Amino acid sequence: MLKEFDATKKKMFRIMDDDGRIISDKHMPVIDDSQLVKAYHDMLFARTADHMTVSYQRQGRIFTYPPNYGQEAIHGATAQVIRTDDWLVPAFREMGAWLAKGATLKDTFLYFMGYEVGNSWPNANHFLPITVPIASQLPHAAGIGYAIKYKKLDEVVFAFVGDGGTSEGDFHEALNFAAVWKVPVIFVVQNNQFAISLPFRMQTASDGIAIKSLAYGMPGIQVDGNDFLAMLRTLQEATEFCRAGNGPVLIEAVTYRKGAHTTSDDPTKYRSKEEEESWERKDPLRRLRNYLVGKDLLDEEDEKRLEDQYRSEIDRIFVEAESQPAYPLEDVFKYMYAEMPDDLRKQQVEHEKFLQWKESNS
Repeated sequence: MLKEFDATKKKMFRIMDDDGRIISDKHMPVIDDSQLVKAYHDMLFARTADHMTVSYQRQGRIFTYPPNYGQEAIHGATAQVIRTDDWLVPAFREMGAWLAKGATLKDTFLYFMGYEVGNSWPNANHFLPITVPIASQLPHAAGIGYAIKYKKLDEVVFAFVGDGGTSEGDFHEALNFAAVWKVPVIFVVQNNQFAISLPFRMQTASDGIAIKSLAYGMPGIQVDGNDFLAMLRTLQEATEFCRAGNGPVLIEAVTYRKGAHTTSDDPTKYRSKEEEESWERKDPLRRLRNYLVGKDLLDEEDEKRLEDQYRSEIDRIFVEAESQPAYPLEDVFKYMYAEMPDDLRKQQVEHEKFLQWKESNS
């Protein structure tokens, strides 16, 4: 399939149309009905949590947050193929994949509340921290891949980045090293059409992102990132390719960021209502829901009850996170180095003095 939809053919890989009807039976991924329904439910949970987190932020109960709205099929498909010992190298907009890897929603809430402990993900094996500096995580992914190959381990690295990250040097360096070393890294570019406010047409002069794989000597494929089945089949094949020792794969998942870049952003300033409405029909949950309803695997009344359950559970978890004791001041300083250097200790002492002065003068 990677050869059939090679990036040079300029053909996007799809299995279902915008209404959830199958248009390519021969490419259906390996997944049974119960797994398929669970995948949909997990995507619904992630979307519900995402919407509620934006609401918490608007209430002033959490700091700046980057919504995942509209990109759930990419993360949901990753959740189906990633193993406990595989590595997840995230950017900052992959909630469904984080939860599948073992991160908890409470961890996520704590992270966006500013707690360092929220970035430790104690139950998530082989999970790197959320990375806000754009594309800086990708060379690390290539390095991890090198270690996997050197140690002859049966592991794969799943590395995520947005379309804006492909203009960073780190992206190109990581792909180059990964291909030269033939390491097991799947680079997933979430092409959601905007890097904050910059439209994709101004991001690159090449015909998409997948075509860039040709220059580095690795397979590349452009996939409908809102088609859960297509994403799953692509990731299944890419994972097999990597585990067989064939080297890295570049996946361009074409999707749309339906929400704001972050809760500090106003997308109405740079995109039209007409554009948003045109992408609404391609919504990943809507399409998968239509497919499941057509197969009598989903009852829409049950779905509404399930969503209500999710909302209650998410609210309970958030209140629990809000009840977390204030973090120690030293947490602001101690995570930069294994052993805190003297200059940082001096900064901590200075800050403690400032807080004492502030308290005495309030």
